[in-house]
Amino acid sequence: MPSSDYDLASLPDLLPLYYRRLFPFSQYYRWLNYGGVQKNYFQNREFSFTLKDDIYVRYQSFTTQTELEKEMHKMNPYKIDIGAVYSHRPNQHNTVKSGTFQALEKELVFDIDMTDYDDVRSCCSAADICSKCWTLMTIAIRILDRALRDDFGFQHLLWVYSGRRGVHCWVCDEAARKLSVAARSAVAEYLSLVKGGEETLKKVVLTDPIHPFIKESLAVVEDYFPQYALQAQDIFGRKESVEKVLTLVPDDVRRELQQLFEKEKKPENRWELVKDQATKKQATGKKGQHFEKEIMLQYCYPRLDVNVSKGVNHLLKSPFSVHPKTGRISVPMDINRLETFDPFAVPTISLICEELDRPRTGEEDIKENEKDAAEKRKIRDYKRTSLAKYVKYFDQFLDGMASSWKGELLRKSDLQKEF
Repeated sequence: MPSSDYDLASLPDLLPLYYRRLFPFSQYYRWLNYGGVQKNYFQNREFSFTLKDDIYVRYQSFTTQTELEKEMHKMNPYKIDIGAVYSHRPNQHNTVKSGTFQALEKELVFDIDMTDYDDVRSCCSAADICSKCWTLMTIAIRILDRALRDDFGFQHLLWVYSGRRGVHCWVCDEAARKLSVAARSAVAEYLSLVKGGEETLKKVVLTDPIHPFIKESLAVVEDYFPQYALQAQDIFGRKESVEKVLTLVPDDVRRELQQLFEKEKKPENRWELVKDQATKKQATGKKGQHFEKEIMLQYCYPRLDVNVSKGVNHLLKSPFSVHPKTGRISVPMDINRLETFDPFAVPTISLICEELDRPRTGEEDIKENEKDAAEKRKIRDYKRTSLAKYVKYFDQFLDGMASSWKGELLRKSDLQKEF
C-alpha cells in the first residue's frame, strides 16, 4: 500500500487500535529488560512520548510491561523515543538530589539519514527517497555491520528502518551498553570518513598506508559504485555533475581528464579514465594519490550523525514507533535480506489496521487454557497483518540475545551460591 493511502488526519483514530491490538509489547519488554540480568534495568529506562500537536513528554518510566501498556493506551503517542538507563527512575528525577540523577547506560546507537547525502544524489533531496538512492542505506548497513562485528567484536546489532528516510542501529551487547561517552566518541570517529559541511568540496582525504578498515569498506563500495554513482546518479553524464567529480582530483589530472572527456562521453569509460590517471600517479611513488578511492568513498560511504552515537543520554526513535508523516512503522530489518528490503513496502498503520478488519481464516484457533487471553489475542492479531514478518525477525534477534543473558544469570547465581 503506497503511503499516499495514509492520511495524517486518521492517525488519532488508528493509534489506539495499533497500541491496543498490534504493538508487540511482550517482545518490546523482553528486549529492554535484557533478561532481568541487572536489577531495575527496565524501571530506570527513560521513554519519551511525542503527543498530538508536538507535545513532548520526557522522563517517562515504567515498573512493568503492564504499566507501560496502560500508559501507552492512555496517551497514544505519535512518536516514541528511547533514552538511557539512569541511576534513578526517570519519572522521579525532580525528587532526586541535584547532580545525582545520571545517565548510566544505553545501547550504542547510530543514525544514518538520507538528507546528509544530498550533495551526492541527484534523484531526490531533503526528506524524499527513491529506490535509486536507497542503495546508500544498503551500503551503510553493509559497511557498519561488518566493522562493528569484526573490528569491535559486537554480536547483537538491531538495524531498524526509521519509517521515512533513514536507518538506525542499536548495538545491544552488554559491553556496548556500558561504554563511556569517550569510548562511544572513539567508535563513532573510527567509523567516520566523510568530514566537512556544505562548504567543503573534498570530504574524504586518504593517507598512506590505507587503514585495513578503509580497505574493507572500499571492497563494499566497489560492489555498488557502478550501479549507484555511474548509472543511477549518472555522475559522469551531466556537465555540472562531471565538474563536481573533477574538483576531487589534483589540478593537473583535472586538466588531463577534461581533454580526454571531450572525446569520451560514456560514463563507464570516463570512470576507467579516472582510474587510469590514479594508477599513473600512484606509479610515481608520490604519497597520497588515492583520488579514485576518495571519489568512491565521498559518493557512497556512510554518513553518520556522530552526536547521536556519542551521548549516553541521547534519545533515539523507538522500533515499532509510527512515523507520523508517512504512517510507516519503524520496523527491524533482516540483515540477511538487505538487498530485497524495500522501504516503500513497509506497512503503514492504515494498512495493518485495515488488515485487522478482514475476515479471519480460522487458522488461529486458540486453546482456552492458555494463559493471558488478552496477550494471546494480540499475538493472533499482529500475525494477521503485514507486521508479522518484522515481529518474527525481532523475536529471532531476541532469541539470539537470550543465550547471552542465560550465561550471565548462571554466572551471577554461581557467584551468589544460589544453586
